[in-house]
Amino acid sequence: MATLDGVRAAVARVENRIRLGFDRFVEFTIDVIHDRRSGGMGRYFALFLDGLSRVFDVLVRLRLRLYQQRILRNHHLGCLVIVVGNLTVGGTGKTPVVEKLARSLVERGRTVAILSRGYMSRREPVLKKWWRMLTHLEPPPPKVVSDGTAILLDSETAGDEPYMLARNLPGVLVLVDKDRVKAGLHAIKKYHADTLILDDGYQYFALKDHLQLLMIDKTNPFGNGRLLPRGILREPIRHLRRASYIFVTKSDGVSDPELTASIRRYKPDAELIECTHRPRYLQTVFGDGRLALDQMKGKRIGAFCGIASPESFERYLVGFGARVEYKHWYRDHHRFLPGELEQFFREAVARELDMVVTTEKDAVRVPIGFQSAVPFYYLRVEVEIINGVADFEEAVSRICFPKKPMAATRQPFVAQDQAFGGEK
Repeated sequence: MATLDGVRAAVARVENRIRLGFDRFVEFTIDVIHDRRSGGMGRYFALFLDGLSRVFDVLVRLRLRLYQQRILRNHHLGCLVIVVGNLTVGGTGKTPVVEKLARSLVERGRTVAILSRGYMSRREPVLKKWWRMLTHLEPPPPKVVSDGTAILLDSETAGDEPYMLARNLPGVLVLVDKDRVKAGLHAIKKYHADTLILDDGYQYFALKDHLQLLMIDKTNPFGNGRLLPRGILREPIRHLRRASYIFVTKSDGVSDPELTASIRRYKPDAELIECTHRPRYLQTVFGDGRLALDQMKGKRIGAFCGIASPESFERYLVGFGARVEYKHWYRDHHRFLPGELEQFFREAVARELDMVVTTEKDAVRVPIGFQSAVPFYYLRVEVEIINGVADFEEAVSRICFPKKPMAATRQPFVAQDQAFGGEK
């Protein structure tokens, strides 16, 4: 028995070293992308990433051309489809906008289904997948995170954002599948959905959309202007021209003529909707307890998160008077291990901290039943439109009450070439 325990401990140590090495490599790569490593290995690695970015650019153009020429075809599902997405990787504050949009549509009588690819959700085991392919003719149905009345999956199976949306949006369907066409058909046939929202779907061309809502992070709109993996762009900046509405997120309310000019350069008639992400209250991670934000003033706080922009989270806490005495930033979508959290809270106890605060997205990744030795909260943040309210209301009205019947909106995909970035 002792031998078996020793083997397990050795395996755990090896796994931890591999994980630590991977985290360090990810951190190094992020530093290179943001031009924080300019000498030595950083310079050579940047040149390597430049070459990969050129290859990626060619692949993006090729894929776009295949859809423009209808070699790859998109699908009409006979209901309204709204795309919410961004040109960049990382956090643009998209999920709160999806939540606000879905809630507004439900209030106007729509039956809404959110379709997500379930980034970082638990995958089907390989052997089970092979067995299913050998014994079944049809692919499995999409994961149903919420059927509109109950949450059916946990965050590990569903993915962070789908689970969070399901928890915050009673009455809204949430489905996860890489094949959004299949997920949309399932939502329509089984649940009678009449409005589909594609979460993170700006680059998903297989499903014909009616409105495209593009998120641009005001604090870091386009990174260094380069495509992946040297930069943070998924496609060239000029492709913002196919957006129906552009949401400038994380705004401080101060005009930014340079960003506006960049957007107008490619889309002169762009409908700009400016919004900010406003902290509302502290919510206990397990339970219904809430604290007003002013309760953080002067308090000694520990903070941790695994999101793309941890600095913005820390600014929120400091802005409400918190003294962040201890913090740990993990990589985006990090799945917390009980040992990691126990170590963090042991340190919080040793430092006699008043509370520990994390983000809502991170809270859904805390193992159920975790016992915290210090009061444990997440920061609830909601999107608030500060400019372009009329445009948002118009967008919702266009979705709920289209001026043309559905059949009239089915234009040939080839006619949309200009909308797909104008690649001529």
